[in-house]
Amino acid sequence: MAKKEKLETKSSTLIVIGMIVVAIIIIFFAVNPFRSSAQDKQIIRVAHNQSAEHPTHTGMIAFEEYIEEELGDRYDVQLFPSELLGTQTNMVQLTQTGAIDVTVASNSILETFNPQFQIFNLPYLFEDPEVYHAVMNDPEIINPIFEGTEESGFATVAWLDAGTRNFYAQPGPIEEPADLEGLKIRVQQSPTNVRMMDLLGGSATPMGFGDVYTSIQSGIIDGAENNELSLTENGHGDIVKYYSYTLHQMIPDEVIVSTALFDQLPEEDAAIFEKGFEVMEDTQHEAWAVKVEEAKDQAENEMGVSFNYPDTGPFKEAVMPLHDEILEANPSFQKTYDQIQEKAAEVSEEANENEEN
Repeated sequence: MAKKEKLETKSSTLIVIGMIVVAIIIIFFAVNPFRSSAQDKQIIRVAHNQSAEHPTHTGMIAFEEYIEEELGDRYDVQLFPSELLGTQTNMVQLTQTGAIDVTVASNSILETFNPQFQIFNLPYLFEDPEVYHAVMNDPEIINPIFEGTEESGFATVAWLDAGTRNFYAQPGPIEEPADLEGLKIRVQQSPTNVRMMDLLGGSATPMGFGDVYTSIQSGIIDGAENNELSLTENGHGDIVKYYSYTLHQMIPDEVIVSTALFDQLPEEDAAIFEKGFEVMEDTQHEAWAVKVEEAKDQAENEMGVSFNYPDTGPFKEAVMPLHDEILEANPSFQKTYDQIQEKAAEVSEEANENEEN
């Protein structure tokens, strides 16, 4: 009993310490002046949870260079990668207060501020990466969703490519849904993903991404689902040798900006910042495509990972009931869902015309 009480006390102490650290960060930024006393420039703090080698950081560097080239006499953009200013959740909270100016939020975090973001979690919402990009680049579809966060203290200004999510498992390649039966697969911690695995016949095991490597290694789970960078950046290719392109999800990350920053920017500066976010977005997308090819090459030739390309039709058919369930539970999603289907038809028609020509 005494041991249990000690563990509970230790756990409570760690939680309190964590809260104090976040509070100190908030207080520090709150009292720290927005302007550098040495150069009399307004500091723009840009923070994210990826490494300095990640495509996200490459996009942030492009943003920094663009802003300082155009407005370098007035702004000093400072980058903080690798969770230097806290976890992703903490950084979103700090962006709400204005202590951080720009950060990257996962789609699942933004769902808590605007439920409309949940639609991007639907499996096979996008037929392929071409449709995915066409939808995310269409302001008529995306802007109403992005604008839904402004009352929470931040604006959503850009989307970052996180690639396609595919299954990788230790027993062997996944060629059809039946191959998932009986397998314990790590999924993101959301009801949509758990239900997806149920429909595919696998056993969903929600857990934090940082626990995946040791869980596969120890046999707690049989595999996971994620993009190719998880094989190399996180070392999963060392212990799982089969990666199957089921293309079941394409979920973006989003760039958010504190309304405290936007509200005080002069109109001409705001226009340049908006262009800077476009530069960030385009650069990240290009860097992502390069990084994926590098990851595939490394995984295949240095780690011995085999890639296979199953027919995605049976997987899509298995999870389509989830579309009906989500739309029935959230009627407000229907308009966006229909717009995405219309965009998919446009992309398909254009592709067919190009083939004919």
